[in-house]
Amino acid sequence: MSSAERPEYFTVDEYLSLEDQGRSKSEYVDGWIRAMSGSTLRHNRVKLNCLVQLSLKLRGHPCQPFDSDTRVRIDQEGKKRFYYPDAQVVCDSNELISVFQDRPVLIIEVLSPSTRRYDLDEKMTAYLSIPSLQCYLVLEQHQPITIVMRRTNGGFLRDDVQGIEATIDLPFLGCSLAMSDIYDGIEFTADCVQEPEEEYEVF
Repeated sequence: MSSAERPEYFTVDEYLSLEDQGRSKSEYVDGWIRAMSGSTLRHNRVKLNCLVQLSLKLRGHPCQPFDSDTRVRIDQEGKKRFYYPDAQVVCDSNELISVFQDRPVLIIEVLSPSTRRYDLDEKMTAYLSIPSLQCYLVLEQHQPITIVMRRTNGGFLRDDVQGIEATIDLPFLGCSLAMSDIYDGIEFTADCVQEPEEEYEVF
């Protein structure tokens, strides 16, 4: 890669300043800024279903859900990252004037063709390094299938939940999410092939 093609390095302060200007929505990975593409209506429906259910179940609870406008900051061995999860639940929140959270207990991502490899590799590794995190949910769009990464005394263990009648237990929040509620209004296809979407772009 030539110097002309190499992405520009940004400090955390520079990144946050660019985001405050509201030109676009971008994630920050160890100095590099990655612009985010838009999502399909199906993707947003699944995400909003999760947020509605969590909001109802956690009403009056000290733990509260946040949508994809709220970043999560990750300090992994001195390397800073900022992501916009589709949803997160936080019990020990930053100040209300903050633009990101540091201590989520639950993170939810809805898979898309453009984000799949990030959500299941890069982001999963980063999310599971968060000391407060108890569970990471990765949801398929076109089938009632969820990857559940749960924290145990021996580390995170994977559980695959399938079927519209299944339920995802979240004992650390004292509630559960029914797959029928997560996928309410979603018409399932014969397979998991998803319509194409634009991929991430690097500034």
